[in-house]
Amino acid sequence: MDRDELLGILNEVAAGSLDVDAAVERLASSGIDNLGFARLDTDRERRTGLAEVIFAPGKTYDQLEGLVGRCLELHGRVLVTRLEADLAGPLLERFDELTYHEAARVLEARSDREPVHLPVAVVSAGTSDLPVAEEAAVVLEHLGHPVDRIVDVGVAGIHRLFAQLERLRAARAVVVAAGMEGALPSVVAGLIHRPVVAVPTSIGYGASFGGVAALLGMLNSCAAGIGVVNIDNGFGAATLVHRIALGEDDSAARAHRIALAKGEAS
Repeated sequence: MDRDELLGILNEVAAGSLDVDAAVERLASSGIDNLGFARLDTDRERRTGLAEVIFAPGKTYDQLEGLVGRCLELHGRVLVTRLEADLAGPLLERFDELTYHEAARVLEARSDREPVHLPVAVVSAGTSDLPVAEEAAVVLEHLGHPVDRIVDVGVAGIHRLFAQLERLRAARAVVVAAGMEGALPSVVAGLIHRPVVAVPTSIGYGASFGGVAALLGMLNSCAAGIGVVNIDNGFGAATLVHRIALGEDDSAARAHRIALAKGEAS
């Protein structure tokens, strides 16, 4: 609910054309768009700085079509994660404004809005970690961040990372995706003074336990200041960086929230 809608309800109560109980009911249901099979949280971006994102697994094509269409209608943009290509194809035919990123399994439409201007480096330890790193990179770009992709610089050939130090230090935050033993985020955090978000991936042999070994390694890092997200959760890493960006400049974050409340930001 934006500022004008709230003022409208309050003015109706003040004028006596709307009783208090009815006003409470309208306020309680505000920000929820009931589609029958889902309740879209249309107020989430105003509250948190992040609009609701559609998580594709488990949803039918008809449900995805309904959610995507409604998000485009309400916001002019949409973000769908973990979407397989066989469902993305029909959605691309249905909505011209959509773009599908196959490696990241992300479907999106972006609106013309002011970029955040917080450059982020997204680092992948190996080529096998790229799908998770790409999910993080695409989501960050959707949210308005310029992204520098640094690929295949894992600890098995650490000299490859040292050659990228200038790029790492130019970023304002760094996302590092790594499987196996998950050592790369510790090395990166020991070389730069920016926030590092570590993403354990499920890449590895049997004793990696589907990414648990990398997760535990990152949680036990001796390099301070590392944030660790769930296994294969590139989306979570991207949104954590975005929240850091919104909080980095309190005045900018406050202006963004005020613009959203007034309906002036897309």
